[in-house]
Amino acid sequence: MNRKPYRAVMLLALAACASAPGTPRTDTAATPRLVVFITVDALRPDYFLRFDKQLTGGLARLYRDGAVFTNGYQDHAITETAPGAAATMSGRFPIHTGISTNVAGVEDSNSPLLEAQGLGASPFRFRGTTLTDWLIAKDSRTRVLSVSRKDRGAILPIGRSKQPVFWYAANGNFTTSAYYGSTLPDWVREFNTRRLPAGYAERDWSLLLPESEYTEPDSVPMESQGVRFTFPHILPRNADSAAWMLPDFPWMDEITLGFALQGVRTLGLGAGPQTDVLAISLSATDAIGHRYGPDSREIHDQILRLDRSLGQFLDSLFRIRNPGDVVIALTADHGMTPFPGVRSYDPTSGAQRVNPQPLLQEMSNTLAAAGVPGTGFSYTLGVYRGNGFRFDSGVLEFVRAALRVANVNVDSLIEKFRAGFLRLPGVARADRIRELTQRDTITDHIARRWLHAFGDEEKAALVVTPSPYSSWLTTYAMHGTPNEIDARVPIIFYGGMFKPGRYAQFARVVDMAPTLAVVLRVAPAERLDGRVLSNAIR
Repeated sequence: MNRKPYRAVMLLALAACASAPGTPRTDTAATPRLVVFITVDALRPDYFLRFDKQLTGGLARLYRDGAVFTNGYQDHAITETAPGAAATMSGRFPIHTGISTNVAGVEDSNSPLLEAQGLGASPFRFRGTTLTDWLIAKDSRTRVLSVSRKDRGAILPIGRSKQPVFWYAANGNFTTSAYYGSTLPDWVREFNTRRLPAGYAERDWSLLLPESEYTEPDSVPMESQGVRFTFPHILPRNADSAAWMLPDFPWMDEITLGFALQGVRTLGLGAGPQTDVLAISLSATDAIGHRYGPDSREIHDQILRLDRSLGQFLDSLFRIRNPGDVVIALTADHGMTPFPGVRSYDPTSGAQRVNPQPLLQEMSNTLAAAGVPGTGFSYTLGVYRGNGFRFDSGVLEFVRAALRVANVNVDSLIEKFRAGFLRLPGVARADRIRELTQRDTITDHIARRWLHAFGDEEKAALVVTPSPYSSWLTTYAMHGTPNEIDARVPIIFYGGMFKPGRYAQFARVVDMAPTLAVVLRVAPAERLDGRVLSNAIR
């Protein structure tokens, strides 16, 4: 495809948007020198409302002085970190980025980690470009840094570009993979030699505020699988164990932000004259939300601590960079569903933990008896496998070659699976992609979100959606469904190029990259799924 005509059209469109009626032209203002794109893993937007009076730091600053879209969504079906992170700076849905699930995220045995043990990782499955590519095409001097606790949280916002990308390893070091280079930069090694995670060994996580400031009970046995579910929570005495467990504690965000700030100083991000990019993914909210749930005292305290840590980071950043040269965007990769049956901020009455295992095991046995080859039924890391199929995150995928061996009629098999799923307590619907394409996707948000993830039935023979507030069976609080509670996220822009206020219009995370492109006067390199949120631009 020749991209030049499209690029020319986009440049004209961006210029027109920047000078739309009621919006002052941006071409007379200085282009920002630094974009800080912050993704807080599992940050539900209602946390801002629930804890508003206690927020005094970075979250408070962005929420009160930013352009806040109060009806924001990750508008795709499998609301997990990998597809959510891939959408942030690409402006495209999973069906176009190629990243539809965590399992199909960044794991890559051909790209081993540097100076750390663990699964190799790279963006080799990611398709297309991101905001960083567009900026580099405009000005080759553009510098980029992406950091996260998670590999997918660091890698996917940047896409395939081989920029400085680092994430936290189980040994307490920040690492990268061979995809990005053969050695760690000196500044990363120097940061690692400080062994900051070891300094948290035996430290106790106690409440930040007096206990009377928390309305949540600290006595819910479903939290933390019934083990050590009350304050204080204490890291192990052993330094290696403390480094390994640190991601479940608020201090993980502190260290990630400290590492990001060191990178800004070392790489000179935001010093100009070009526009640089700093992408930060903060993951403690996700880990704590999984373990204790979104209605826990722990998540309340985590949000307060995140607010303070982010405030200190912004204060430090604005001491070395002019705030007028900085644009900040904040969102989340997904939401979080409460524990069914636990006192909740949400109307969770009737919510279920959906257990598909008996159905899937029975179907596997039936298919094996019919001559479908395979290794039998198994369950590993959320993925069910049986003779002729796999099931993950609500998606049924067939091993069609195995079904052909036994002359199995696929359409009949799908109907058997559909009937079985619909009998399970907590399942709302089971659809074929071809059926969803006939739905009104404006009013049927479930159909729309599945279609934003899959375009045919080769990878998704049947897609199954739990009822609102229900989730697939686990011992943790979960996310991943196309339901509102998992899809709803904050969308905030902050900086002189944006008009502070509340915007009630429907907005998607894929709208953030094209909106930033207008502010930065850069044209996307391909067609985007997102649109410009022009009413927030000065």
